[in-house]
Formats: sequence, C-alpha cells, structure tokens
Amino acid sequence: MATTTLAVPIQEAKDLLTGAEWSPAHSRELLALTADIKANPSRYAETLRGKFLALIFEKPSLRTRVTFEVGIQSMGGHVVFLDHTQARLGERESIADVARNLERWVHGIVARVYEQRVLDEMAATTDIPVVNALSDKFHPCQALADYFTLEEKFGSLKGFKLTYVGDGNNVSHSLIYLAARLGVHLRIATPANYAPDADVVADSRRVAKESKAKIELFTDPREAVEDVQAVYTDSWTSMGFEAEEKVRSEVFKPYQANRKLMSLAERGAVFMHCLPAHRGYEVTPEILDGAQSVVLDQSENRMYVQKAILHTLFR
Repeated sequence: MATTTLAVPIQEAKDLLTGAEWSPAHSRELLALTADIKANPSRYAETLRGKFLALIFEKPSLRTRVTFEVGIQSMGGHVVFLDHTQARLGERESIADVARNLERWVHGIVARVYEQRVLDEMAATTDIPVVNALSDKFHPCQALADYFTLEEKFGSLKGFKLTYVGDGNNVSHSLIYLAARLGVHLRIATPANYAPDADVVADSRRVAKESKAKIELFTDPREAVEDVQAVYTDSWTSMGFEAEEKVRSEVFKPYQANRKLMSLAERGAVFMHCLPAHRGYEVTPEILDGAQSVVLDQSENRMYVQKAILHTLFR
C-alpha cells in the first residue's frame, strides 16, 4: 500500500469503545495514518511525550499488552500496568471511583475487560480517553488491524469480499461496524443461535448505504465463503464461555476453516485469525500455518493501528 505524508485525522470522539465512533471518512483516514506510522515511525516518536497511560487488564494477554506497551513507549509515552486478572474491576471499589482516581494521575486508559459496561462507565465518568482493548461485545483495535492488513495485501477495500465464519462474537461485531465504514462486502456465517447482535447489524446496514458496503448473514459457511478474497475465523469459545465448550465444539464443527472450506474461496484468498488459535478446532494446522495465512501480519499490525488510534486521540 502506498504511503504519503498526511494530515492528522479529524477527531470525532474522545474514546474508542466499539469501532462505530468514527465516520467512514475518518475510518479510512485512520488506516492511511497507520500506513504512515508503519513506514515512518520516527515522525511519531514524540506524540505521547510526557503522557502516562494506564493499561488495565482483567484478562490474560500476549498481543494486546505487548503491542500497546511497545507502541506507547515508541511514541515517547509511559505505561502504568494494572493487573486485574485476580480481582475484577468494581469488586474492591466502584468502577467510577477507579476511573475518577486514574483521571487525576494519567492521561488515558486502555482496558481489556470482561464486560462492555465497564468501559462505558469509565468513558462516561472521565474526560480522558478510554480505549477498548477487548470486551465481551467489541474488539475495535483488532478489527482495524485486520482491515489495515487486507488493505496492505490487496489495496482498496471498496467492494472487498470478506467472510467471517464461527461465533457471532466481539470480533465479528467490530468487523461489522468497520466493514460498513470502509465499504467492505462482509459475510458472517454462524449457527442460527450464535448470530451477531441484531442491533449491530442494523446500525451497520444504515451506515453501509453511504459507503456502499454490504453486510450479509448466513448459516451455511460454504455458501458464505464462495468466491471471497479472505476467510476469517476466531475461537469458538471466548473467555467467559468455558462452560459451553463441549456444546460449542459440536455445534461449530461445520464452520472449521480447513482445506475444503478454503478451496471454495477465490484463488489467492487469505486466511485470517485474531489469535490465540486452537489448532484442530476452528482451524486446521495446515491452514493456520500455511501460505494463505496472514495471522502474523495481523498480529504485527495491531501495534501500528493502535499507535494511529493513540496519535489521533492525543494529538
């Protein structure tokens, strides 16, 4: 993807909670900014100079924690890590009290939480930016990195054909929101009782009228994958749903990303996964580790897109 020097995107919201905060134009500008940051990191080495950001993690993390910590420090900022994997937010003191105290010491909050309501309350309680690093409902940083990866590989996303197969979860919701803003033709294939949130779909279809995107729902993964340029899947059992693992492993078997399913996609199609992956379940090893896989590119690009988000919120 070509890179150019560009103006900072117009800030339309102080927080990034879902992926629906920004307009189609701003969403496209954010990907252009990401490309410039990746190509010219030294230009952005002072963006967060003198800024302290709190990283609050209720869930274990590899990619999210490392990419945020390295990204923040590479932009001149400082990280305060708060490990809440043993004690959930709101247990020791209220979420509002945590947020109001942090606002007195730090310039922003990046939080990886079990419940979206925690992020919503933090954002409503404070005037500093709050960034969703994953919740039960949304994963906007991941979706932005995914679309940036596709733009790097294929060029324009207008009319790009992407299929997500599996659980209608947090990743699928942010993929839907961003597809509507970027003009992507997104197909979501899930079992009937695991479809994405109806309100997310309806809201995105309204936005899609402006961007010429398409949001389509399927229950047959083979029909959904036919002739698309990328196939995406995620874990069948997200954190917090472990009690359903046995049931889900049976229900989702037809949605496994394997050689047979990938053969229905367009020649040259890529495979995507937000990781961590469970080989032999939602994806076979030959697909995850094969030539079609761009999962490590997605992982790397998390850092660049998150730097673009922070540059926008803290400029």
